[in-house]
Amino acid sequence: MIFTETPLKGAYLIDMERKEDHRGFFARSWCRKEFEEHGLNPDLAQINLGFSVKKGTLRGMHYQVAPHTEAKVVRCTSGAIYDVIIDLRPDSETHKQWFGVELTSMNRRMVYVPEGYAHGYQTLAGDTEMYYLTSVAYAGNSARGCRYNDPAFGIEWPLPVECLSSADAGWPDYMIG
Repeated sequence: MIFTETPLKGAYLIDMERKEDHRGFFARSWCRKEFEEHGLNPDLAQINLGFSVKKGTLRGMHYQVAPHTEAKVVRCTSGAIYDVIIDLRPDSETHKQWFGVELTSMNRRMVYVPEGYAHGYQTLAGDTEMYYLTSVAYAGNSARGCRYNDPAFGIEWPLPVECLSSADAGWPDYMIG
């Protein structure tokens, strides 16, 4: 596995190191030891799958607060997404900064999202599927979010938003705490 730190502290792009031959390739997509060696949370409590029919669907920006803060590993398995993370850690030097990257079924790239970050994505193709691993199970009472278009962040989405839940549209303006 190849770990590349993003401009946001503690967040990584993860590429699979492919071992190729005439049959195709084999690659590791998860390794507790390698996560530990990079100082990343290796706990795995839940695997979630999301499917979106329509191109331009936006989901996010979601996170969980203590005591259920979670780290995530995100990958697109069919289609393509523009994946976005925001550093919400008040004491971080990258607080309120965002980072976006295209994840596709073809590039097989993953994003490691540390605790204290919000996460969301927009589909770049119809019939897109993604999955993500989380370090803790979903806890509805700790679930929070920020608006995808909150001026506190200034996220630049690649497409017009074609489909959005009322919950994601209704998050309040971001405030520390």
